Amino acid sequence: MSQFAREVTAGNRFEFGKNWAWFLQTLDDTKIAEATHSLQDMLEVTSLEGLSFLDLGSGSGLFSLAARRLGARVHSFDYDPRSVACTSELKRRYFPDDGRWVVETGSALDADYLRSIGKFDIVYSWGVLHHTGDMWTALENAAMPVATSGKLFIAIYNDQGTASKRWTKVKKLYNHLPKALRFLVVWPCFVVLFWRRLVKDLLRGKPFAIIRDYHKNQRGMSFWQDLVDWVGGYPFEVAMPEQIFDFYRQRGFSLSRLRTCGGSLGCNEFVFEKVYLSSNAGSVRTIRTTATKAES
Repeated sequence: MSQFAREVTAGNRFEFGKNWAWFLQTLDDTKIAEATHSLQDMLEVTSLEGLSFLDLGSGSGLFSLAARRLGARVHSFDYDPRSVACTSELKRRYFPDDGRWVVETGSALDADYLRSIGKFDIVYSWGVLHHTGDMWTALENAAMPVATSGKLFIAIYNDQGTASKRWTKVKKLYNHLPKALRFLVVWPCFVVLFWRRLVKDLLRGKPFAIIRDYHKNQRGMSFWQDLVDWVGGYPFEVAMPEQIFDFYRQRGFSLSRLRTCGGSLGCNEFVFEKVYLSSNAGSVRTIRTTATKAES
């Protein structure tokens, strides 16, 4: 039995890949377009032609697909074997036999693996590093493959203090319950999280709009898969935005974009740029990723 399987059996890890396989059944061109647009928006690009893209914890493979469609050379990896299978399936569907898209099994906690795959213009890890079981080591390792002048795009769960501690208990309960009984956790969470929005939609004459239109504001994701992902997503760690900012500033990164969840439930998004010391003035300068190629 693999380490991953042992963690799942012990109730210490959520099967993200199983949830992503469910998501792929709902994937369509509209959701792919929304995901692609969200990537362009946060990276402030229209194309990734000529650039390399590392999808660290690729999950469904949707954003690997988006990056490849934008012209990037893509390297995808995930710890969950079903997530690897999902990413491979999207490659098979849209870019069969494409030598510019590699899909592998790997871990964000495996520093040797991350050293072995080289450097990338863009390292992308959205909502992944806080699920590794050792978030700060994963954050450290995520910086390794970023090329000089490259970008690091991550999203980390917001620290809500006692609320985050309560959600940790909910997630532990979900993963320790028999699968047939997990709905006893999911449905109460659905009510707690969305009853206000459901009532508002009803009063506006648009019942269940939050569910129908979810993908439009959530990077092409699907409502029910995201709900199960949130309720079951364990291991689970959080951080305040300033903690993430200070962590990477001390490691030679400059923050170029920040999108917070307003202190509420969800992820804060960060785009950092790797900086270097000018040999002339000794000052720190930032070079835009769009003007560079990946380091080998």
